[in-house]
Amino acid sequence: MAANGRKNVHGKTGVRFKAPYTASKNKSMLRNVVSELIVHDEVKVTSGVTPELVTLADHLVTLAKQGDLAARREAARVVRNIQVDEKSTALNKLFDVIGPKFKDRNGGYTNVYKLGARKGDNAEVTLVKWVD
Repeated sequence: MAANGRKNVHGKTGVRFKAPYTASKNKSMLRNVVSELIVHDEVKVTSGVTPELVTLADHLVTLAKQGDLAARREAARVVRNIQVDEKSTALNKLFDVIGPKFKDRNGGYTNVYKLGARKGDNAEVTLVKWVD
C-alpha cells in the first residue's frame, strides 16, 4: 500500500518505515566492540566505527588509571561482563592490567591500522590495537 500523502511526518500515511539503526543500537555496538578490544587486545572494525571506538577506549583507560571506586563504577556502565579467563572479567582486566600499563602515558592508548577493503561490501576495515 503506497503512501500518497506527505512523507516522513507523523499522521495519516506518514512514516511507514523507520531508519533501522538508532542511537541505542549504536551505543550497544560500541559497548560490545570496546569490550572485545579489552579482552582480545585488538579488534577489526569498519572505518566509520573507528573514531568512536578510539575515543571510548581512551576514556576507559583514563578511568582505569584513576583506579578508584567511582571510576570503576563508571567504567562498569560501559564494559560488558565478559569472562577473560576463569578468574577475571573484562572490567578487572581493564583496571588490573591495562590501566597500570599506561600509567606514565598521557593519551594515545590505541593504534589504528588500515587493512583495506572488506571483500563482501567493499567497506574499509581498520585494526585497532593497544599501544605497545
